[in-house]
Amino acid sequence: MTFDHFVGQVQHRARLSSLGAAVRAIQATLPAFAARLTAEETKDLASQLPREIAFYLQVSEHSVPLKLHDFFQLVSAQEQTHLPDAVYHARVVLEVLKEAVSEGEVSDIKAQLPEDWRALIDSGSQGHLHLPELTAH
Repeated sequence: MTFDHFVGQVQHRARLSSLGAAVRAIQATLPAFAARLTAEETKDLASQLPREIAFYLQVSEHSVPLKLHDFFQLVSAQEQTHLPDAVYHARVVLEVLKEAVSEGEVSDIKAQLPEDWRALIDSGSQGHLHLPELTAH
């Protein structure tokens, strides 16, 4: 998948008004997602993506046990948008990310994640995703 195709898919699926808005959603989502992965897994994931997208996967020496709620809060703050919009945008970015890499890589990523994060990856942007911690605040 090319950079233009990746960004275009995020823009189209998230119904964003511009390519710039799609890039902001990607910039907000991928560093927070990468923080949840090991350095090796982040490098493996980045190797399957266009260089311009892989750039946002910042390698950390240790994965951060980030809760899903905190992930969405980070995306919202970085994207400077309301939480419900940030949740949807992050889901779209991760859906496109999942399509851009091999099934083996998706399996490797999911193996590192707790159940709620695996559900996030599996649900895509349209599937059911129960997020009680987001509605409790």
